[in-house]
Formats: sequence, structure tokens, C-alpha cells
Amino acid sequence: MAVGKNKRLMRKKKGGKKKVVDPFTKKEWYDIMAPSMFAVNNVGKTPCNKSAGTKIASEVIKGRVFEISLADLNADEDQDYRRVRLIAEDVQGRKVLTNFHGMRFTRDKLCSLIKKKQTLIEGHVDVKTTDGYTIRMFAIGFTKSHGHNSGASYAQTGHVRQIRKKMIEIMTEEAQKGDLKELVKKLIPGSIGQEMGKKCSAIFPLQNTFVRKVKVVERPKFDLTKFMELHTVSAEDTGKKLEKEDAVENLVGSGGRL
Repeated sequence: MAVGKNKRLMRKKKGGKKKVVDPFTKKEWYDIMAPSMFAVNNVGKTPCNKSAGTKIASEVIKGRVFEISLADLNADEDQDYRRVRLIAEDVQGRKVLTNFHGMRFTRDKLCSLIKKKQTLIEGHVDVKTTDGYTIRMFAIGFTKSHGHNSGASYAQTGHVRQIRKKMIEIMTEEAQKGDLKELVKKLIPGSIGQEMGKKCSAIFPLQNTFVRKVKVVERPKFDLTKFMELHTVSAEDTGKKLEKEDAVENLVGSGGRL
């Protein structure tokens, strides 16, 4: 059928075509600020729709959770196997101030640790820090072959129970000592995992002991003054390792005296 013959086909729809508007023209970009216990503070950006009517942009952003590699937070590629979760708790201007929300190992790291002819030992515990945060910590460890048996290294059920109990004791003790900031400082270098490896080796030789996952289960009522302490840079947080070349230059410039 010819198009020109049927007048109905020639009719145009009412209203015409709608204008295609890019949704990002209605958005604003905010900087994500990490707490001061990490080396890098500005870790990225997040978009949010502009404030309109009863919807305020700052209120929409609060509660967002960002997952960032620890390698990016500390500018260290060796820590790439850890992912840190940060939760947005306050918005000041175009800056989103975050707090620690959790940490986990990547799947490929966990898979690389699991091997044949060894016993995997896991334990978990809920601990409350001095500033009121309830933290759920998960530990992992593997048996190590000792002198006379270079092949398989399987632990008996009794040893596994004792090691798990010791792991829970160490995690509870370390977390209850201080506040959340102090706990995160221990988790970043993996000092709690090393402590577990040393103390549990008296029961059975262990290797690859880590706190593989941390979750913030419950947090106290929001207090702005305490929260801002996490984002104030202290002398401890800004400590920088002096390189050899820098040290030599400083000595040369100081009149040649050592």
C-alpha cells in the first residue's frame, strides 16, 4: 500500500518528540574524604542530584557506603588485597566526611591461601570498643608443617578448638583496649594477625594468620565533636618516613656537620 494514499499514516502524534536531557546536568559532584588514619584523605568523588523541594542533597548522601582499596587509601600497592568500606556520616560544603564501616580480603587473596594438606581454622567474635562501636571480627589461620613431617600438617580437633579459643581471646583483648581509630591502626599493618600467629603457635605451628574481615555491627549515637576528631590530622597520623637521599641532602645543607 502506498504511503501517500492512507492519510492516517501521515498524521503526526500530538506533542512531538520529548527533549532528551542528560541526567548528569542535574547532579553535583562531592569529594569523598577518608578519616585521618589513612595516608590519602581525598579518595574520590560521588554524584548526587541537586537539592530540589524537600529533597536535600546532603541528606541523600548520608548513609552511602563506599568500598575502596587499601592500596589507594595508603598509596601502597602491596595492600591491594584488602578492601575498606567507608560510610558517609556528614556533609560539609562539597566534602563528604566518612567513617570506617568495615574491611575484607579479596576473593583471589583468600583462594591463594587455601592449599592441600593443611587445616583451615576460623573464628569470629563481636567486640565493643571503648567509644561504643560493636565490631564483628573474623579470623583465619592455617596449620604449618613442622620438622619431622614436611608433607601434610593436619591439626587434631582438640588443637583446632584451642586455637580458635585463643584467636577469639586475642581479638577481644585488642579491640577492647581502645577506640575505633586505634583498632583500625592495628588492622592496617595486620599486627593482630601476627600476634595470633605467635601465641597460637605454642599449641600448633601456624602460618598465614589474618583478621580477614571486619564489620561494624552497631555504632553509637552520632556526636559531631567526636566524629571531627577522626578527620583532624595529628602528629602521629602525619609521620612520614625519611628517605636516604632526603637525609643526605639535609646533612649537606647544614654546614657539613653530622
